[in-house]
Amino acid sequence: MAESTTQQQPLTGWDKPELDLSGADWRSSSRGLGDVQIAFVEGFIAMRNSGRPESPSLIFTPAEWGAFVSGAREGEFDLT
Repeated sequence: MAESTTQQQPLTGWDKPELDLSGADWRSSSRGLGDVQIAFVEGFIAMRNSGRPESPSLIFTPAEWGAFVSGAREGEFDLT
């Protein structure tokens, strides 16, 4: 059986910088009741799991964040 390898390519269109989130002001997304925290850093919105803050954070542009929140309000996402 032949072995196959895949090389991971950078994401096309990925134009987000590596943000330093160490000093970010993290806020609960649902008045302290949810598992998600957000921070506004250098014009981007970072989102992380408050129960595992060491885990990678999702980074959104303002337009992406708007689309995400709009979808959540329409029931497309379960934020709890």
